[in-house]
Amino acid sequence: MVNRAASAIRTGRANAVLCIGAGKFTKLSKGGGEMMARFLGDPSLEVPYGIWIPPLYGLLASEFIADHGVSAVEMARVAVSARKWALLNPSARMHHGGAIGVGDVLSSRMVTSPFHDLDCSLPSDGGGAVLVTRAELGRKWAPQPAYILGYGEAHLRGRVSDPGKLTETGAKVSGAEAFRSASLTPKDIDVAQLYDAFSITPLVLLENLGFCEPGSAARFVQSGATDPGGQLPVNTYGGLLSFGHTGDASGMSLVTAGALQVMRCAGPTQVDSAERLLMHGYGGIMYDHATLILGREP
Repeated sequence: MVNRAASAIRTGRANAVLCIGAGKFTKLSKGGGEMMARFLGDPSLEVPYGIWIPPLYGLLASEFIADHGVSAVEMARVAVSARKWALLNPSARMHHGGAIGVGDVLSSRMVTSPFHDLDCSLPSDGGGAVLVTRAELGRKWAPQPAYILGYGEAHLRGRVSDPGKLTETGAKVSGAEAFRSASLTPKDIDVAQLYDAFSITPLVLLENLGFCEPGSAARFVQSGATDPGGQLPVNTYGGLLSFGHTGDASGMSLVTAGALQVMRCAGPTQVDSAERLLMHGYGGIMYDHATLILGREP
């Protein structure tokens, strides 16, 4: 939405565009999970054999674990980092949920291998909005606007059963395009907001976007680099794992949290060094990818 709005402004068709997202997470108890999975799954190769969202992501996680030797402890550390940020964010659903450790994640009920309950995002209802304007209007209306520096988009695979490695996603393409258009590299980014439907996805994205070498993302998170005060703060609002997953509108939480960081309006979660910030969202089982880079200076 942000890129489409910016395109309309660049071509003179608009001065300001309000981008709105709202979602009511389909309740799994009413068959919503199966309905969503059928929509995303291949009608001949996946749906007839029984299909559900967590096992589809479980296949991706199993491939990543097999390729890189990642342990359940290292994967669980992603959820621990997200909860640390949520405890700082009064708007996060798990703000009052208390701190968690790796042991808490591993002792929570098994949902589908290799995911425990705390490895999974938190179904929620909600929404958000961002206003995209010409630069001069942004400077007029906000003490510190968030400037669009780069954008990339990719639509590569359509189903989990498609040929190719599940862990080599369109984030490689959209991320490279965003960095190229911004004339930046991953080393120039101060904060990242990464779509974390499950604890495995930030690990995949950290590598696919170029923040970590292949096989090193789990150690990077384990070191505390994504925590408050870390080398690369990730999901400073708590992420989908602890802030909440609002279904179709869940990508909006990344955009609003990212914009607030750059605008110095993130309150208790503010990262002072957030001069340049990357947001990455995707649709389906990591099918459709979009990468947006914002900065405090144009």
